[in-house]
Amino acid sequence: MIVRTTEEITGTERDVAGEGWRSKRIVLGGDGVGFSFHETTIEAGSTHVFHYLNHIEAVWLVEGEGTLHDLDNDVTYELGPGSMYLLDGHEKHRLEAHTQLRMLCVFNPPVTGQEVHDENGVYPLVVVNT
Repeated sequence: MIVRTTEEITGTERDVAGEGWRSKRIVLGGDGVGFSFHETTIEAGSTHVFHYLNHIEAVWLVEGEGTLHDLDNDVTYELGPGSMYLLDGHEKHRLEAHTQLRMLCVFNPPVTGQEVHDENGVYPLVVVNT
């Protein structure tokens, strides 16, 4: 059994931040469970383009309001608490935070914690042997 708190993750290698976002990686590939689980916050007023070519991501918004624009299909969605989106087609997307967003995210395959978004918003596929 694994039990962790975001408090104990804060300030460790599992607490990763970039320009306008922060991701607390609660479960990672090295935990050997087949997915990773993160709490991600996006700063109010920021805009981000992501494109997960190597991962499926499910996102559940638990706090805040924003806009999700599917750049592959030119569709825009308004997001608020309780919204969920699933990037099951590896869609390139733009996320605009009207207020601070707090999201719970699941990645498959799991991320290792070493990934960094490249210039296209893509995480490389990094595999950890468990």
